[in-house]
Amino acid sequence: MRPSISILQLDTQFPRVPGDVACPATYLDVPEILTVRSATVRKIVNNQPAQIDIRPFEEALDQAKGDIIATSCGFLSYWQYPMAARTTRPFVSSALIALDHLSQRFDPDELMILTFDQAQLTADHLGAHPTFARSIIGLPHRHHLRGVIETDALKIDQHRAAQELAELVEAHWTPRHKHLLLECTNLPPYKAALRQHHDREITDILTVIEAQRPNTVRPEYL
Repeated sequence: MRPSISILQLDTQFPRVPGDVACPATYLDVPEILTVRSATVRKIVNNQPAQIDIRPFEEALDQAKGDIIATSCGFLSYWQYPMAARTTRPFVSSALIALDHLSQRFDPDELMILTFDQAQLTADHLGAHPTFARSIIGLPHRHHLRGVIETDALKIDQHRAAQELAELVEAHWTPRHKHLLLECTNLPPYKAALRQHHDREITDILTVIEAQRPNTVRPEYL
């Protein structure tokens, strides 16, 4: 039986908690997880995405059996169109592809893009929407979740991660903001905390997947 979804996962060891795109518990059915060997965070989180060696991802994509295929890192958005052209099934490189429709609803000052590393996420990752580069907010180096991802740590304090993320968004949220876009696929587990003080509308990799293939993601993670 074909899996509902295949995930092209970076070569990492840090915990994939429920709500993370690469955690099996995030989905209604058992996903296919394909680890792309040597595709480390350091290699993929790159301000020159054209220099990424995409061949291992192409090979994994060609092997994927899922009804829909997604990656575990939003920094692969640059490769959305050439990768999607390799398959007849829906392909989701990143939540950033949602800018195609979000840009029709919001201007850059109304949208906050929360990313893992602001210094590395550039207009090149935003496709036809480079003006939204000014919407980007990144995780500070001192943040627990950023440290876990950067060092590929084996443990994570989810309570601390949630608290720090909520405080970060609240500190940067202005009266003009209307929508939150999560680039990083490791952020969706903390959406409840991000909505604690504002019932804000959030787009992330999971909502993009669910829009393209309904009944894939468990409702509690949308």
